[in-house]
Amino acid sequence: MINMYEEKPTEETTIETFEVNYSCLRCGTTVSNTELSRLPEIKCICGFRVFTKVRPPIVKSIKAI
Repeated sequence: MINMYEEKPTEETTIETFEVNYSCLRCGTTVSNTELSRLPEIKCICGFRVFTKVRPPIVKSIKAI
């Protein structure tokens, strides 16, 4: 029996995901974006729904022209 379908090599695409941490505005609990994406709704354990992005403590200084 002859196989009429040729197997084509598939290219695997890698999607870069960056780990972003968020902090609850009320209680200060830090949560990663992967943990938030698993939950059915975006809500902290305290019930508050407002998060702020935790930024690294790096200060960028730019020289004036």
